[in-house]
Amino acid sequence: MLSTLRRCLAAILFAITALVPAAARAADCPPLLEHRFADLKDGRPLSLCQFSGKVILVVNTASYCGFTSQYEGLEALYARLRERGLVVLGFPSNDFGEQEPGSDRQIADFCRSTYGVEFPMVAKTVVKGKDANPFYRQLAQLTGSRPQWNFHKYLISRDSRRVLAFGSSTRPDEPAFLKQLEAFLDAAP
Repeated sequence: MLSTLRRCLAAILFAITALVPAAARAADCPPLLEHRFADLKDGRPLSLCQFSGKVILVVNTASYCGFTSQYEGLEALYARLRERGLVVLGFPSNDFGEQEPGSDRQIADFCRSTYGVEFPMVAKTVVKGKDANPFYRQLAQLTGSRPQWNFHKYLISRDSRRVLAFGSSTRPDEPAFLKQLEAFLDAAP
């Protein structure tokens, strides 16, 4: 009963914040980040504007994929570089091979207990095709690269003007990827 009430309250709060006019949003929020999602853990609204000025690594994730072990590398990257301004942002999706069939709670529990995931994650969403969430459609348009499978990555610069795409097979510890990430981290906000 209490968890149902919490979910209902979170949904109401999310709906209310979605009604806030654009003029009331933070003036320094880049257009790319003017999106809101429900948080995976508790359903509370999560505004991407809070990550303005940070380097953001966006990843569509799945719990039952050959690339799922990348959670470990993503969490290690986040733990090591978040003080320098890196945010890893997970987008669980069941779009590819139905490899994310669980509920938000099941996904959150799996990520936490199996890989110790601490980086922010949104509620399960669609990242491909005509039903893709608006943020993912925007990322695909900016890069010319749409996710072809789970663990596709988008790297967003601090000013949100540069976005690079990396395929699923790009590991979080791959030298070419790390070189670009370091360049984005070293750039002034």
